[in-house]
Amino acid sequence: MTPSPVLTPMLAPVLAIDGLVKRFGKRTILDGISMNVVPGEIVCLVGPSGTGKSTLLRCVNGLEDIQDGRIMFDGLMVRAPARDIIEVRKRIGMIFQQFNLYPHLTALQNVLLAPVVVHREDRRVVEARARELLDRVRLSHRIDAYPAQLSGGEQQRVAIARALATNPHMLMFDEPTSALDPETVGEVLAVMRDLAHEGRTMLVVTHEMRFAAEVGTRMVFMDQGKIVEEGNPRAMLAAPRTERAQRFLQTIQQ
Repeated sequence: MTPSPVLTPMLAPVLAIDGLVKRFGKRTILDGISMNVVPGEIVCLVGPSGTGKSTLLRCVNGLEDIQDGRIMFDGLMVRAPARDIIEVRKRIGMIFQQFNLYPHLTALQNVLLAPVVVHREDRRVVEARARELLDRVRLSHRIDAYPAQLSGGEQQRVAIARALATNPHMLMFDEPTSALDPETVGEVLAVMRDLAHEGRTMLVVTHEMRFAAEVGTRMVFMDQGKIVEEGNPRAMLAAPRTERAQRFLQTIQQ
């Protein structure tokens, strides 16, 4: 008798977005966005500037109000009472374009801040974890440096360690290399590759197509506030299905 095939259960999404609409005044920034992210996925959001990619991340983290639709993270409604928003933010690590480090705090102190002050964890326990995280992002030799003493790539790696310090269920990167010079882009992408290899769930706004092809499990192309096309990153880069995605990807890969 031929054995029955083993069926792999579908993972429940950690992030579920349904019919999301975001407007600034009369201008619609996100127009009916629906997408899921399951644990372990690295979803790369790509598309022209001004099409709503960064706004989408801010909506997921509850930093922007939405006009319609639904966002669920870890079973919590993002558009919900303040206590749920706080809980959602505890579970999402956000890495911005401009680092957003506190200039008067050292690298170690920046990583310690949220777990100790916001989450009220034991400082000794958190400090051991913070030192380990700074070592993981290859900055163990810079723990006592202030942001002004760090390069852009080093500051962004501190920001990644800070995001990891709260043990997030998902990391969101908003064009993490856009403010860096070409020499330091590779430093940050190397750390992100390490996180991907660990199985971290990641939602990444990026123009780094090589990174998306090497590390991404899915690419989502957005234009004018809509998802135009999505699929395997390498397949999309090699042969995008839509004419709009073809034009954009040809331009950005030149």
